[in-house]
Amino acid sequence: MKKLLTLSLLVAGLATTALAQTTLLNVSYDPTRELWRELNAAFIAKYEKEKGQKLDIKQSHGGSSTQARAVIDGLEADVLTLASIIDNAAIEKAGLLKPGWVDRLPNRSLPYTSTLVFVVRKGNPKGIKDWPDLVKDGMQVITPNPKTSGNGYLSFFSAWGSIVLRGGSRQDAIDYVTKLYRNVPVLDTGARAATTTFAQKGIGDVHITWENEAHLEVREAKGELEIVTPPISILAEPHVTVVDGNVDRRGTRAVAEEYLKFAYTDAAQEIIVKHFYRPTNEAILKKYTGKVFADLRRFAITEIAKGFPEAHKEFIAEGGVFDTIYKPRK
Repeated sequence: MKKLLTLSLLVAGLATTALAQTTLLNVSYDPTRELWRELNAAFIAKYEKEKGQKLDIKQSHGGSSTQARAVIDGLEADVLTLASIIDNAAIEKAGLLKPGWVDRLPNRSLPYTSTLVFVVRKGNPKGIKDWPDLVKDGMQVITPNPKTSGNGYLSFFSAWGSIVLRGGSRQDAIDYVTKLYRNVPVLDTGARAATTTFAQKGIGDVHITWENEAHLEVREAKGELEIVTPPISILAEPHVTVVDGNVDRRGTRAVAEEYLKFAYTDAAQEIIVKHFYRPTNEAILKKYTGKVFADLRRFAITEIAKGFPEAHKEFIAEGGVFDTIYKPRK
């Protein structure tokens, strides 16, 4: 009887262990679905093999600023992989991120970077090569809302920088973005929605989008779309971090930190390249520059403003430049 009881307890314990599973939630911006899906699968396999524990990683995607608001309002993210540091700053202000979070991981918490490029129709019928082409009469430009989307946010800064960093004045830049947004028939809330508008609904002559999203968009269009890389665009820096207030309460800090550190490994950096994000491992990036990634000038936000907080206040926040130049269509 004693042996049977011991055996029963052992079996019950093994069953409980087998059922035990840690779950993480990665709250990200719109076009990272495919990237993190593959990174998750690779990390889960590695983690379960090394730790002997089950792991499930869930993903949440949407416009970057919309996602940040959801986390502030209670969405229990373990990690953030959002498009804009301004969104992380809002979450820090809400008390969910500890000060100094940006320096906890290598390369200022950047396992990859990106930029913005153009997608055009087959054969590039409008002859689009550079930012000035987007303000021609009759041109229809698809770009998401800079107030809700990281794609839209950085598109505005790219457009502005394309003028002032090539000799234009502030007034030249204001005139340019005014004309640009007059050519935008619809402002979607996020990057993936804008892709749907351009690629599936067939609206617009050119789509300003993430470099990785452009490659996915063109691949799925099977020859009906093409990528045009402008000579200048912004350096996009989608920082990653654990959400201190959530991981400490849920007891998931250790695995969440290990998960983000995995993104810096050579294996993960190769997956990052596969999905057309630019790895921050310099040796791996150099291997693919000119082959996978076009060589262009990617300017930092500090070239057009003191930093993102200042750029946000001047250009995108309530009463900023965007509010003065954009009039919603009725």
